[in-house]
Amino acid sequence: MLLDERLLEDMKSAMKDKSKQRLSVIRMARAAIKEQEINQRKELTEQEIVEVLAKLVKQNKESLVEYEKAEQEERVEKLKREIEILQEYLPEQLTEEELEVLVDEVISEVDAQDMSDMGQVMGVIMPQVKGRADGNLVNQLVRDRLE
Repeated sequence: MLLDERLLEDMKSAMKDKSKQRLSVIRMARAAIKEQEINQRKELTEQEIVEVLAKLVKQNKESLVEYEKAEQEERVEKLKREIEILQEYLPEQLTEEELEVLVDEVISEVDAQDMSDMGQVMGVIMPQVKGRADGNLVNQLVRDRLE
């Protein structure tokens, strides 16, 4: 089943189950997908849908940090649950160890020597991990290897 179809089916299930938060999160995700389709004037591919969902997760994680600093526990719990729901639709995330192996492979593949080659390494690795790893973590791992 395609991701968009799965979201629609899960939305219907959430309505039947009267699961308000799940329904709200799925509607938010579908709205973000629809907005991208309108902006790009085309139907999104599976990969593009994954990118939209990954962006929503990233935004929620950034908000989570701010709410934790402000000690707003109720909002923190709500955001954590939203992240959990969204992550159900994302491909399995790569572990840090898997990312390290991939970074090492790409560095040797492009024969990167120092920080001046970072853009080249990131250009090769990011399409491979899109939606399956946090870009900031990938960036940090590449920096650590090239310094």
